[in-house]
Amino acid sequence: MIHTISLLPGITLRCYPDARFKHGCLSLQMIRPMRREEAALNALIPAVLLRGCETAPDLRDITLRLDDLYGASVGALVRRVGDYQTTGLHCSFISDRYAMDGDEILKPMVAFLGQLLLQPVLEEGAFRRDYVDSEKKNLIATIESQRNDKRAYANSQMLKIMCAGDAFGIPRLGEAEQVRKITAAAAYAHYRKLLAESPIHLFYVGQAEPEAVAELLRPLFAGLKRDSINLAEQTPFRGAPTGEHMETMEVAQGKLAMGFTTPISIRDPEFAAMQVCNAVFGGGMTSKLFMNVRETMSLCYDIGSGYHGSKGLLTVSAGIDCDKMAVVRDAVLEQLDACRKGEITQEELTAAKQAVIHSLRGVHDSPGAIENYYATGALSGLGMTPEEYIARVGQVTAEQVAQAADSLELNTVYFLKGVS
Repeated sequence: MIHTISLLPGITLRCYPDARFKHGCLSLQMIRPMRREEAALNALIPAVLLRGCETAPDLRDITLRLDDLYGASVGALVRRVGDYQTTGLHCSFISDRYAMDGDEILKPMVAFLGQLLLQPVLEEGAFRRDYVDSEKKNLIATIESQRNDKRAYANSQMLKIMCAGDAFGIPRLGEAEQVRKITAAAAYAHYRKLLAESPIHLFYVGQAEPEAVAELLRPLFAGLKRDSINLAEQTPFRGAPTGEHMETMEVAQGKLAMGFTTPISIRDPEFAAMQVCNAVFGGGMTSKLFMNVRETMSLCYDIGSGYHGSKGLLTVSAGIDCDKMAVVRDAVLEQLDACRKGEITQEELTAAKQAVIHSLRGVHDSPGAIENYYATGALSGLGMTPEEYIARVGQVTAEQVAQAADSLELNTVYFLKGVS
């Protein structure tokens, strides 16, 4: 059961008490509307904060502090949830009951989180330039490394084109060129803006009582001058069909990416049916795309689909021979048409539902998985516990899957082709 506590205006704590785990976790996310001009800044700032604070001014000191907390860890947390981007920190630590007699973990962990967040190392009224420059290099390397995974790259390029008029087309980490332009002064000014106006969501999983966690966290933010913004509600996809697009690159295998839209989002009653529809269509090794297009027709090396419920998008990606783009595209549409017509066997339906349910049952397997499900659900509009979600999936019929499939419309086709 989730306990929701308002710490201060615009600052919300959610707790999931759970005594099963030796470890707990605590996340802090500052919520932003996804904006192209600040996406890279939001991605960079947590990494800069983790370079040092007043009480632990460099990485060695931070490591020593975490070692003293029985090997606790702190990492950057940057997410994209529909129209929102989140930026912040995520901590993992053992529960107090497993520490030696007289030792506390949660209280000093919360205090250290506050120091990292609120007491960064500064020079000349801004972040240290060498820290910013170093983390810029790391972030640029991460962004540019995505080109090495050609399937992920093709899917990302397709979404950029498809969602050019929608916030979902902005990369989660921003663009490398945006990162290069960031200065230490600009990063610090944006950091102050984040603290002053962003809604802040904290999520705790562990053995401590929710109100005890709240009492530890409230003092961290008491001195902040804040005027929290009101976030606009999540919106469905906004954009028009863009047609077919092709890019050439030195690749041995072509990468096809197709984007479909649906009015069904995570906030709609038909959401469970659309999740099962995705599983029947292309979301696993028992799906129509895998069994028919890959196995029976031998038209691709790999193929699958994914459903972005926060926005109402379904994507298909496939690795294929460069001369088979049109054939594979048509084969994908044929399999979707079969779903629309209700040509779904009981075996396909059962396997699809089992796959979705298996994924949901894994939500409670670790503190991190619990945090991810509920913290992102609070932002995306998912109002179901995993148990409620499982029950709805179990009730989905083949007719409902066909209706969900019928709502899908092809918007964008992108093909990454090898150089002839």
